[in-house]
Parts: sequence; C-alpha cells; structure tokens
Amino acid sequence: MRFRPLRNSTAPEIELSPVADPPVTMRAAVIEATGDPSALREATVATPSPVLSELLVRVVAAGVNPIDAKTRAGSGVSAAIADYPAVLGFDFSGIVVRAPYETHPFPPGTAVFGMAAFPRSGGTYAEYALVPSLSVARKPTSLSHVEAAGVPLAALTAWGLVVETAHAHEGQRILIHAGSGGVGHFAVQFAAYFGAHVTATASGRNGPWLRELGASVVIDHTTTRFEDVVSDVDVVIDLVGEEYDHTGSRSLGVLRRGGLYVLVPTGGWPGYGQAAASVGARATGFKVIPDGAALATVGRLLDSGAVQVYIDKVFDLQDAADAHTALEQGHTRGKIVLRVSDD
Repeated sequence: MRFRPLRNSTAPEIELSPVADPPVTMRAAVIEATGDPSALREATVATPSPVLSELLVRVVAAGVNPIDAKTRAGSGVSAAIADYPAVLGFDFSGIVVRAPYETHPFPPGTAVFGMAAFPRSGGTYAEYALVPSLSVARKPTSLSHVEAAGVPLAALTAWGLVVETAHAHEGQRILIHAGSGGVGHFAVQFAAYFGAHVTATASGRNGPWLRELGASVVIDHTTTRFEDVVSDVDVVIDLVGEEYDHTGSRSLGVLRRGGLYVLVPTGGWPGYGQAAASVGARATGFKVIPDGAALATVGRLLDSGAVQVYIDKVFDLQDAADAHTALEQGHTRGKIVLRVSDD
C-alpha cells in the first residue's frame, strides 16, 4: 500500500481570540544540575523572545518523555545543555503568542502542538516556549491540550519507525517491544492501520487494551519468552534494548533472513549492527525528526478516530519531580503529561 499524506488546499477558517503580550518572567520547572527527580524544581525565569522563524507559544500542557528523565539524570542530551538552570521538555500543546510575520500560517491565537528544539533552546516545562515553525501543527480539534501534549515526540517517533523505516504494509509481520508505552502504543496503531500483522510485548494487564489498538498477538513478557512463540518476523521495533534481559540479541533470533531490526534506545548495545549482520539481518538505530507536516497527518488520523492517544497520569507543573518519579517506575500505559497553565 502506498500512503499519500492528506493535504488541505487551504488553511481552515478559525476565529482567533486576542492574545495578550507575554510577561517578562514566567514559571518553569528547571534543573540546576543533573541528578535524581528531586533535581527538578519550580523557578521563575525570563520569558524567551523569538527570532527569525521561531514561534513563541504559551504552553498549556507539556508531555513527559523518557529522554527527559535520562537528560535530567545526566545522560540523554544533557551534554548539549549549554547553561543552567535548564528548562527540560520537548512536547507541548498551547497557543501561539508571537509569529514571525502577520500572514504566517500559525498566527497569534492559533492552538498548536509540536516539539521545541531543546536543548538548543529552552524546553517546554514552562509557561512559554520557543518552537521552530516547521516543528508544529494545528492542534487536533478533537483533543484537549493535555491530550495533544502527549502526542508529538512519541507519535513522530512511532511514525518514523513504522511508516518511514519499516514501510509498514499489508501482510508484513512486525514485532514491537514495549507496545504499551508512549511510543509503543502509537507504533502498534500505525502498523495495524497500514495492514501489518502486529505482535507486541507488554505486561499481561495491557493485553486486552493493545488488542483493541490493533495488535493481533500480545505476549506477556513477565510470563513468556517471546522467542518461544514468535518467529520469521519481517521487522522488530525494539523500544527496550539489549540492557534489559538481552532483548536485542534475542530479537535477532526471531527475524527472517534479510529482516530488519530497529533499535531505539541509544548507547546500550554498540555492536548491534555487527550482531544483526552475523545472522543475515539488517539493522538500524533511529532518532525522531520533529516534522510538522508528519505531525499534521498524525493529527488528522487522531481527529478521524483512526488513532488515539492514551494519557495515563497528569501532574501540575510544580510536581514535575513526581512526574519523573512515576515515569521511571516503568509501569506507564501511554503518556504522562504536565498541566502548565489554564486553557
């Protein structure tokens, strides 16, 4: 099946409300140095000012992702943080406050969702954030800001894995590890949408839910070794990695010859490419691309009901440390979101 992105010939007619000028300072959840979740604290920092093609967005809600927690802890993208205190966060949903010019596609008052350019700029755990124009899309009308904030990084990662890397199609056999997580639950839905036969690993409690999302088979990783019940798959999307019970190397054993292994966690298995080649498989890593056009397509799938986002827990901005603690406990279904300001 060849997928053609949905395109609108004209932008939708939306009546926009007046937008107040931003204050000089804003509330944010920051870290002064890397550390455990207690390193996150609420602070008052300067409101950023956009330049060139950047948008200034009033953040209503911000998604919490594993890369945020890894960065806070000293790995992730922490090496690229230039100054402290640092505002974390990639995902957001909110309202445009300032646009580059009067006829810009996202004028002030537009509800948008997308990804900030953290750590090159400040993150989204704040009342205002700078975001590249090409990394946002109009917020799906069917979603609240809290729901929309849980979409961008996870859904774009899943889209890149399933559609752009695995080229999901009718009859293809795809194994997705950690199918109930933020990226996983989108990956299951996208793969099923494009006709693939989806097998997902997850805890037993998530089995019925993942089947509702489109998985044909769900393997309870707490009771069953996936290699005992699955074989000859075309693609493995590994959201777990080699460090957890050798999931990566075990996955190579269930691929058909010439199949594709996609490793998402970084740094934990430097020899995955050679290991895959030794069994006649292909392998690649993956990093998300914050593509606003792809996000707009995802938004239309969300509005149509073909895809859904699941929000597990919502924390207020001042409780960002608790959100990271909950994320690192490892039992999240779908996404965790920070409520930053009123809609």
